[in-house]
Amino acid sequence: MPLYKKINRDKNTILFVWKIEEEFDDLFKIISLKETSLIRLLNMKSESHQRGFLAVRMLLLEAGYTDFDLYYDEFGKPHLVDGKQISISHSHDFSVIQVGDCKMGIDLEILKNKIVTIAPRFMDVMHLKNLNKEEKIKKATVVWGVKESIFKIKNEKGISFPNHIFENQFSLNDFGGIAQLKFNNTIEEYCFTFEFIENYALVCAFEKK
Repeated sequence: MPLYKKINRDKNTILFVWKIEEEFDDLFKIISLKETSLIRLLNMKSESHQRGFLAVRMLLLEAGYTDFDLYYDEFGKPHLVDGKQISISHSHDFSVIQVGDCKMGIDLEILKNKIVTIAPRFMDVMHLKNLNKEEKIKKATVVWGVKESIFKIKNEKGISFPNHIFENQFSLNDFGGIAQLKFNNTIEEYCFTFEFIENYALVCAFEKK
């Protein structure tokens, strides 16, 4: 079973990473799904998404849960029945979950050249100044992940990546930083960490205490 990585963020927060190497049938015969999850799975058009969905359930087992312990609210945000916080992400060959006591968001993105082209749509491109091509791809992907992670935490309609979520300047060598959500006449601060797993950027955001 390819549990790729397990990271203890602190004594109450654990990140689990699964590298998806199994075929759909191999995963499906292991996992028990509640009816709503089974319907959702069978309605997915892409086998890649199906395998990612099942890999998330494999990670739940690693964390001591099952699909029956996971539910989604009306906004599509995942929750655990015991009140623990959970965030989930999946991209191509990997699925990740993070479980802990504090509000958090995680995002996993594959590194692609296209991210630099669309960067002006979601970030201040001055943050990419003086970087080479590879560094620009990595940093723009991290910034997208930061904004996606914060959005997952807040989960409110109307939040815009370019207009409401702003990252402080940071270096790829920092492996973390600070960002703000400026929305509905309030300013909230978040801290984030990031790392690179093979050809992916993994970002985790937390409410700043």
